[in-house]
Amino acid sequence: MKRNKPKYKQIIDAAVVVIAENGYHQAQVSKIAKQAGVADGTIYLYFQNKEDILISVFREKMGLFVEKIEEVIAGKDAAAEKLLVMIENHFKRLSADQHLAIVTQLELRQTNKELRLKINEVLKEYFLLVDKILRHGQERGEFPADLDIRLARQMIFGTMDETVTTWVMNEQKYNLEALAPAVHNLLLNGCGLKS
Repeated sequence: MKRNKPKYKQIIDAAVVVIAENGYHQAQVSKIAKQAGVADGTIYLYFQNKEDILISVFREKMGLFVEKIEEVIAGKDAAAEKLLVMIENHFKRLSADQHLAIVTQLELRQTNKELRLKINEVLKEYFLLVDKILRHGQERGEFPADLDIRLARQMIFGTMDETVTTWVMNEQKYNLEALAPAVHNLLLNGCGLKS
């Protein structure tokens, strides 16, 4: 499978850098190829076009994101603790890769409806993870039984997303990871997860 080949990963990683530094619309395939150290034509062995590269970047990076978060929350019992660890890891992963933060927070905000639908499809995996944490909290009696899971998920993801976007827009001038406990506390109170 193409996704398991080293050149695929090289191209994905190169695309993150090129898109972050040039913007999606100015990120030519030739620039991505040069950054990846491959011939222009090699790109088309793995991707149909630039849009496919952007979606693939998001799919690959978000897949790893969710996988890593699932690993670290697996050993936690309390849903509130799982939520904190998820927020910490979300902030940690994006603050560790500023190019990826720029791509996810700025360049994936495309107005093209078809592209937005594809991005939202990739996000479903993350949303399911948040839902799982919230349902776990309900089952344990930590969170209210009548909690609107969909609305709570939107608040949680939206808050994390906007916090990272603001950090990116402020040129990463402060410690994003340090905000996790405060964001966690606000979410617990704001979503009615704390009595």
